Amino acid sequence: MNSHPGRLADAAPLISPKSVPVWLLALVTFSGTLAMHIFVPALPSAATDLGASIGEMQMTVSLYIFGLAVGQLVYGPLSDRYGRRPVLMSGLVLYTLAGLAALVSPSVHALIAARLFQALGGCAGLVIARAIVRDTSTADDTAKRLAVMNLMVTVGPGLAPIAGGALAATLGWRSIFVALCALGILNMLMTWKLVPETGRRNAETSVKSLSRDYLGLLRSPAFVGYAIGGGCATTSMYAFTASAPFIVMNELHRPATEVGICLALLIFGYWIGSMIATRLIGRFAMKRLMVISNLVSIGAALAFLTLAASGELQLLPMMAAIMVYTIGAGVASPNALTLAVSVNPKVTGSASGLYGATQMAVGAVCTALAGIGGDPGLAAASVLVGASILAQSCFWIGVKASDATAAGRGAAA
Repeated sequence: MNSHPGRLADAAPLISPKSVPVWLLALVTFSGTLAMHIFVPALPSAATDLGASIGEMQMTVSLYIFGLAVGQLVYGPLSDRYGRRPVLMSGLVLYTLAGLAALVSPSVHALIAARLFQALGGCAGLVIARAIVRDTSTADDTAKRLAVMNLMVTVGPGLAPIAGGALAATLGWRSIFVALCALGILNMLMTWKLVPETGRRNAETSVKSLSRDYLGLLRSPAFVGYAIGGGCATTSMYAFTASAPFIVMNELHRPATEVGICLALLIFGYWIGSMIATRLIGRFAMKRLMVISNLVSIGAALAFLTLAASGELQLLPMMAAIMVYTIGAGVASPNALTLAVSVNPKVTGSASGLYGATQMAVGAVCTALAGIGGDPGLAAASVLVGASILAQSCFWIGVKASDATAAGRGAAA
């Protein structure tokens, strides 16, 4: 084992990985994103009930994404300062109470505010679950466990719209928040019972030290390369997700039911990639896996762009290309995240939060860019090509910087 604290194989974990169930970490992780996707099918009925405009209802989604991004910057440092367990519990309490507020919201503005706080609570799981995995595992085991979590977490976005639509149609849109409150309570009880403290509390954490930690990470070419590269390789797929209804229905003239099938295949591709990652991590170097898998995504994106630019875009070839793209993303994701949060093990929580916020920011930018122009297929394909190429460039920067750092420490030793 490497004795240098800055490297991936750093100090042994405080807690055995078996003492923190992966399924529970996955549950608290996907709860945050589940609440974003599950409410989308209910927007029209909620708008009618509350007398709200389409734009006002869309704010319940856009501000939720904003809350997920901002909250991740806060929870990481807080968990470094006060410990993983109390901060995670606080986030789960906020998530549950905000869900209750959304349930009884008398107006759209109250609902928007409740959704923002629900996101701020829900993103605690996104950050702290990853930090707990890093606390309790070696570098290779971290990547494997994150890949297993991805397998579980990706089920949420695939099933959430179906579940949300069924609840809204049968029990009304408010029943969605009953389900989310129940999930929040379940998460609180399970976390209280099954999750021990895994981090080393840093009493020196303050606004000044937080700024220093973030600036240190942002000044690290290795972290910036892995973080931006990881975002471009993974959440860039939001560009296709947002464009899929327009491509499938307006451009390909297919029925609306096939939109859901396409999005399910996208999630299935990412799931396959995560499963492949669990088999390959440990057999091959993480840096090599990350770079090669993203090359696969680049090839798939170029195939999609060729189809879109030719004017002969067809459903099956398009979805084959998208599935290959997401398979590559599924393999790259746990490797990029593990490498990013391992740049400085002393600020794992902060690194996890900053990485997650970067992912959300990249996803938002890619989604916005996919809306430019009158050809949704060509726009989405162009975004995926650009994002995957940028990811590869960032990965090369990260690998080069981390290798140079490791070589310098080796020479110093």
